Amino acid sequence: MTLARSIQLTEFGAPEVMRLATLDLPAPGPGEVQLRQTAIGFNYIDIYQRAGKYPLPTPTGLGHEAAGVVEALGEGVTDLQLGDHVVYMNAGVGAYADRRNVPAAKLVRIPAGISDEDAAAIFFKAMTAQYLVKKTYPVQPGDVVLVHAAAGGVGLILCSWARALGATVIGTAGSAAKCELARQAGCEACIDYTQPDWVAQVIEATGGRKARVVYDSVAQHTFMGSLDCTAPFGMVVLFGAASGPAPAIDPELLNKKGCLFLTRPSVFPHNADAATFRANAADVFAAMASGAVRATIGARFRLDQLPEAHRAAEARQTTGAIVILP
Repeated sequence: MTLARSIQLTEFGAPEVMRLATLDLPAPGPGEVQLRQTAIGFNYIDIYQRAGKYPLPTPTGLGHEAAGVVEALGEGVTDLQLGDHVVYMNAGVGAYADRRNVPAAKLVRIPAGISDEDAAAIFFKAMTAQYLVKKTYPVQPGDVVLVHAAAGGVGLILCSWARALGATVIGTAGSAAKCELARQAGCEACIDYTQPDWVAQVIEATGGRKARVVYDSVAQHTFMGSLDCTAPFGMVVLFGAASGPAPAIDPELLNKKGCLFLTRPSVFPHNADAATFRANAADVFAAMASGAVRATIGARFRLDQLPEAHRAAEARQTTGAIVILP
């Protein structure tokens, strides 16, 4: 039996409900491996689950992605070895821990040249960007792409990857400083969406062309404007709700705005089996190796500082990715 330090929830609420506990960790079962986690990723869904917006059965852990080193193999695991550096993003909640048992099918080896910290910082986010730019709307050279929250963890990856695919990328963000970070990531222009005329500024930045696709993870504050920024027959992709749920609309509005397409995809169905997951991960690692995707780490917190990390994220005080170091 091994001891593991793990964040536990017995109730939902403010960041203070997260408690760091020391638990007994059994040997890995059949098909599992035991990881010593070296870096843990943070995602906004962690806040939704901690707050109870996406309720979980309690008591529960939190967190969806981490990188680590394989320390023990369960029965039947033949495709991984002791000492392998691996990363995961969808092995059930509980990534906020220093050790953990994980199904081998949920793991992918981290290629040489990519650090555990970089992998944990962006794996979930990069896998999200991967399906958005390759599957939901396959970005083509010459496309105009609009990315909301362009200075966030997923936003920065979307900007750089879409730019590498040959698109003209316009971003929006909540401050001048965040807009500058988005421009560094590949945005031709970035608009502060707290300004009342941000839609007009976006259309001006595209030269009146509007966007073939709008990637919107902000939702409530941006969704209606997103429709106005989309070119005829273009697509609005809602993949998050950082400011609250998008307002309900009559489908006829999509016709009036230019025969638009609207979709609400999710990362997990796009990685529902091990073979698809590992193929998509290989695409992400190739994009990292080429420089199309870079890990931009905005803040680091210790495992015992997770309430502080959540408060900073909710207040939108960070840019790039947050990494938790066990």
